[in-house]
Amino acid sequence: MQHMVVRLAEVERLFFMIDKKPQDPQEPQRQQEQPVQSASQDGQRVPVPQTLAGRPQRSNLAKFLMVIGLFGVAQRMGRTTPPVATVQHTDSNRILLQVIQPGLAGLMDGSVSTLAPIFATAFATHRPMTAFLVGMAAATGAGISMAFSEALSDDGVLTGRGNPVLRGAITGLMTFLGGAGHTLPFLIQNLHYALIVAYIVVAVELTVIAAIRHRYFGTRWAVSILQVIGGGALVFAAGFLFGSA
Repeated sequence: MQHMVVRLAEVERLFFMIDKKPQDPQEPQRQQEQPVQSASQDGQRVPVPQTLAGRPQRSNLAKFLMVIGLFGVAQRMGRTTPPVATVQHTDSNRILLQVIQPGLAGLMDGSVSTLAPIFATAFATHRPMTAFLVGMAAATGAGISMAFSEALSDDGVLTGRGNPVLRGAITGLMTFLGGAGHTLPFLIQNLHYALIVAYIVVAVELTVIAAIRHRYFGTRWAVSILQVIGGGALVFAAGFLFGSA
């Protein structure tokens, strides 16, 4: 084990010595005195492109060392290894990314994806209570799935989207509400009336989704309604086809 550690240290020292260039003692002073702008041929001063924090980009050797895990050597080669990038957002963008967008994603999934199993069950069995149980099961399962999907897909460090647990909870809750909304009408014992009320609830849900997209994401009303209703119609058609088979 000690032999392996010694060999690894020798490899790191070798890479460092290969990449290190001799430096003029007056070079740091000249770099400080050098202006940020350079003169073009016609005498007009133009800005010189700068890299991160005024440092040159990492060499291919440094990138290779980072890939194989030699982060210490890569950092010593010019000290150009950048920290983890963070995204700065305004208060309005923060609310949009951390609350509204996760909630909208959950509401869309719950309102649309659960249409097929609920209405397929209603058309196949003609029993409202059975459709209600299937709908609640679908809404609960979709809520749990979407909550974990949102929370585990993005920790919020790189994107600035905030606490993943909070986003997952918002997405899961809105998914459940979206699926349970058009499930509750099937508590009505008469299937015909239950379907009518469910159709109305679905129309309200899709309108709310279109309104949120129009208000917060700048989507035009006509386009938003067409997209949302088009997606809901496709899922409802799938439920109708399987329920009538």
